[in-house]
Amino acid sequence: MRLALFGLSLLGATIAIALWWVTSSNSGEIFFPPLPDVLDTMWSYWIVGEGREDLLSTLSNLAIGLGVGIVVGILLGLVIGQIPFVNYGLTPTLEFIRAIPATALLPLAIVIFGLGDQMKIFLIGLGTMFPILLNVIDGVRSIPRESHDTARIFGITGWSKQWRVIIPATMPRAVAGITISIPLSLIVAVTSEMRGSQTGIGAYLITAQNSFNQTAVWGVIILLGLLGVLLTTIFSTIERRLLAWDRGLHGRDRI
Repeated sequence: MRLALFGLSLLGATIAIALWWVTSSNSGEIFFPPLPDVLDTMWSYWIVGEGREDLLSTLSNLAIGLGVGIVVGILLGLVIGQIPFVNYGLTPTLEFIRAIPATALLPLAIVIFGLGDQMKIFLIGLGTMFPILLNVIDGVRSIPRESHDTARIFGITGWSKQWRVIIPATMPRAVAGITISIPLSLIVAVTSEMRGSQTGIGAYLITAQNSFNQTAVWGVIILLGLLGVLLTTIFSTIERRLLAWDRGLHGRDRI
C-alpha cells in the first residue's frame, strides 16, 4: 500500500514537471522562462557554483534557529503546562508576541542584533517556537488524571515523572508542532535575509529580482521547494523512529 502511494505521488510530480516543461519550452514571456534554462541556472549556481556559500549560510542559520525554537518551545511548554502561576504570568505576554508575525519584528531585530546571523537566528527561533510551545502545552494539559494518579501510587515524582510520564505523553504533540515549524523556519530564514544581508538565499533572491533575472528567481523558487521537501522528509524519518512506540500502542488498541 505504501509503495503504491509513493508511486502515485511520483506519477503526479512527473506529470506536473512534464506539463511545466512543455508549456514553458517555447515561452517568450520574461516572467515565465523555459524550465530547462531555470534548471540549468539553478544547477550551475546553487549546486556546483558560488551559490553554495549562500545555501550553506541559510541552512546553518535555519538549523540553529529551528533548534533554539524546538528547545525553548518544549521546555517552556512543559513549564507553562504544569505550573499555574507561570501560565497566568506569561500567557498574556506570549499571546501578544504570538500575534505579531516574526517577519514584522525584522526592524526591531536589526536594531537589537544588527545585520548578522544573530538577527536571523533570533527571528527563526521566535517564528518556530510558538507552534511547538502551544502543542506541548496542550499535550501536557491533555494527560489523563489517571496517569498522574498512577505515577503517584508508584512513587514516580520529580524528574522521574517528567521523563517517564510527562515527556512521553506530550511527545506526539511536540512532533506535530515541529512538523508545522519546519516550513515556517524556511520562510523566516529567507525573509530575514532580504533586508540588509549580503549572504543567503534571500539576499540572492532580492538581487535577482531587482535585476529582472527571472530565470534566477524561478531557480530560487524551485530550490526552496526542494529544500522544504527534503527537510520534511528527513524529519518524517526521525518522527517514525521517535514515535514508533506510539504507533505500535495505537495499532494494538485498534486490534
